[in-house]
Amino acid sequence: MQMLLTLMLLLSWMTHTMATPPAASAPGDILLGAFFPIHAGAKVPITYQPDLSQPQPAVCVDLNTARVSEALVMIQAVEEANRSEALTKLGITLGYHIHDSCSDVTTALRASKDFTEGISWTESGASNSTGGCQASGNGSVCTQSVVAVVGASFSELSIALARVLTLELIPQISYSSTATILSDKLRFPAFLRTVPNDMYQTRAMAKLLSDNLWNWVGVITMDGDYGSSALDSFASEAAQKGICLAFKEILPESVNDPNVNSSIRQAVKSIRSNWKAKVIVSFAKAEYMRQVFEELQGGPAEDRVWIASDSWSTNGMELAHIDFSSIGKVVGFTFKSGNLAPFQQYLRELKRDVYMSEDTNMPFMREFYHTVDPDKATAILLNNTAPDSVFSIQMAISAITQAIVDRCAKRNDCKTPGAVKPWQLLGPLKRATFEMEGKKYSFDKNGDVNLGYDITIWRTSRGSLGTFDVVAEYHSVNNSITPTSREMRSQLRLFKDVVSKCSNSCEPGEMKKSVEGQHTCCYECINCTADHYSNDTDADQCLSCNASIEWAPVRSTSCTLKTLELLDWKDGFAIVLLTLAALGVVMALVIGVLFLWQRNTPVVRAAGGPLCQIILLSLTGSYVSVVFFVGHPSSIKCKIRQVLFGLSFTLCVSCILVKSLKILLAFNFNPSLQEMLRRLYKPYAIVVACMAVQVLVCTVWLVLRSPFPRHKPFDSTSMLAECDEGSYVAFSVMLAYIAVLALVCFGFAFKGRKLPESYNEAKFITFGMLIYLISWVIFIPVYVTTQGKYLPAVEMVVILLSNYGILCCHFLPKCYIILFKKEHNTKDAFLRNVYEYSQRSSGSLGDSTSLGTEEKTNSQPFTISRLSIYLPSASSDTVSTEATVSQSTQGQVPKPRLRRTFSI
Repeated sequence: MQMLLTLMLLLSWMTHTMATPPAASAPGDILLGAFFPIHAGAKVPITYQPDLSQPQPAVCVDLNTARVSEALVMIQAVEEANRSEALTKLGITLGYHIHDSCSDVTTALRASKDFTEGISWTESGASNSTGGCQASGNGSVCTQSVVAVVGASFSELSIALARVLTLELIPQISYSSTATILSDKLRFPAFLRTVPNDMYQTRAMAKLLSDNLWNWVGVITMDGDYGSSALDSFASEAAQKGICLAFKEILPESVNDPNVNSSIRQAVKSIRSNWKAKVIVSFAKAEYMRQVFEELQGGPAEDRVWIASDSWSTNGMELAHIDFSSIGKVVGFTFKSGNLAPFQQYLRELKRDVYMSEDTNMPFMREFYHTVDPDKATAILLNNTAPDSVFSIQMAISAITQAIVDRCAKRNDCKTPGAVKPWQLLGPLKRATFEMEGKKYSFDKNGDVNLGYDITIWRTSRGSLGTFDVVAEYHSVNNSITPTSREMRSQLRLFKDVVSKCSNSCEPGEMKKSVEGQHTCCYECINCTADHYSNDTDADQCLSCNASIEWAPVRSTSCTLKTLELLDWKDGFAIVLLTLAALGVVMALVIGVLFLWQRNTPVVRAAGGPLCQIILLSLTGSYVSVVFFVGHPSSIKCKIRQVLFGLSFTLCVSCILVKSLKILLAFNFNPSLQEMLRRLYKPYAIVVACMAVQVLVCTVWLVLRSPFPRHKPFDSTSMLAECDEGSYVAFSVMLAYIAVLALVCFGFAFKGRKLPESYNEAKFITFGMLIYLISWVIFIPVYVTTQGKYLPAVEMVVILLSNYGILCCHFLPKCYIILFKKEHNTKDAFLRNVYEYSQRSSGSLGDSTSLGTEEKTNSQPFTISRLSIYLPSASSDTVSTEATVSQSTQGQVPKPRLRRTFSI
């Protein structure tokens, strides 16, 4: 609101001051206005400075040749439009009224009253045109309002003019003002432009810096709206790319500011002191950059890169006298350009004499020809023509022309002065689709035409100073930069040699550590710690490896998969154990065949007959279970290996338990115990009952918490592939149950250890169970304390020891008798051996009876009078023992006290 009030007061003052004459004008049915900075500045005359009683008009100074060329572009474009078929068909001509803004806001605002002079205020407050002609003493005085304004060039001027022109919704189309604020249609609804806003330019600059790994740069800008907006936008885009600003130098907006020289010297000082900032981005005017370069030149050769914004990227001729060997290279961002040939031809056809008269409609050209050598005037104009400005200005005129055609195609009053109101043209202008060089363009929702940018490199060799090559294009749609050709790609690579960093790059395997209080771009490089890595240059932090499966040494660039430790099939120890298991299977099968062949012999029958085949089958299963402990664990292997061993060995021990019980029954002469054991002795029922308990344990284990494979971290560089038993309680119960059965077997067998040689299973069962129990007692502490891939091998060893203990103690002696002592595998030999045992037993019993008599106890003496042994026949599995035990009593005949027949 305060800004609007200031503008209104300024406009009120301007209506009471002398109007500023136009720099160029031409009549037409519809009039266009324009602002061009034909002069570089404006100064208040010294004679006026002490007089502050009233405002004094400034004097424009320093004719700008490049801006002269821009004014001529508009004139030529309007002339081309008037010759176009679209306007000639309607019978309409365009006129123009061009003002020189003198690169000064005040001067531009003073001149803007010409564009609003035809507007008056009615009592209702609505704006209304008073266009037309009125009679006067000197004839008819006509007033005509402009319907659109082209310009201004600088954003500061466009912002100020837009606030004035918006009051009457006069369309304004700028050809080079890029301040982001002008895209705000709430504040500037009548403003449009044929170039993108600064947001895209600063984004493109940040992209170029990032692609070349430049993260320590300096910035030179101005203190006006354009400079401040560009600085803020660039700082934001740079921060997103990790780019830091080494310094920021802000120069005065006006080139006539008394502090310009001191600001320039300060900027040069900052450039020299920040020698690591080899890249400098500048949003300043060409006049300022000329002064900066003049201060810097003459020093040692520098490899700096200057990033030129659109405000000076095409003003090379103004800097053609600079020795760039001590300055560096200039990379410019320019707007898109088109075909220059028609305009260049127009410049060549200019006639100096036409503009030298006092009544010329282009007084700025008269000044131009007075300033330059007439013979070089055309060349100067050609050399100072910016291709992007030509295209942008032509596009603005084309857009206005198309909007007028769309507006007047359905009306017949467009030739009437004041019939076309400016605000009536605003809608068609925003919707217009206009054609340039065969391509169609239109304004976007922000009133901008965003075609991206050309990236140029200035030529610095003698004879080509002031010119440039377009080496790449920036596409704002996808934020990408593409070289225009292979040759230009090579020129872009030249920048790779330039290093613009506060700190040297951190290599992969390192990370940046910023020093507190400094820029994030100033840092030291530290190594990534163990189990962390970085694979990019200048990594902000090291990434952690997946500790469960990966590891990394210090200063690593990647994670390495941990070595998978397991008991592999190719492991030497595993091969030995598997060989022993295979040998055990073979031995069990061979012994099974041998026992099946000799099934009717006394040795086989005495060893248990069918129970031997069951024992050998269970041992085979136990040997096979060893195989599942080797190789990569899987779900099925983890479940099978323990269960298969548990059930197999339980079956084996259950059968041995039956054999132990049978032996105890066969040779136990205690009547009461014998009778009890006889009733309990049900061989297969006992085996089934023992197995049922183990099957229940294993089933509950598998259902509730079954074993499963897992990869467990083992050390810093490896992990262990193993089977987790799921429930170690169930695992322990399974093993404990087998141990209980083994202890019972051991107890029964120990009691019958003194049986006949040919029938003494008990001592072999004792040794077999003793080996098993010792093995598993040792297994428990070893299993608990062992870690690593050989943990399964511990159990494999114990299983093999247990199996071989039973196989060797139970079957190998029988095999030896069957194969090498056949004379002992006969009924006679068996009878003789048992008889000898009976004799020893009788003597032992008699001795103990006599001992009882001599001790005069109340015990009654017993003697064995007869022992009968019935050897097993081919069709019978029984061995009968009969003993007559006599009790000596007075006058009584001894009576038999024990007779027993027992199946074996």
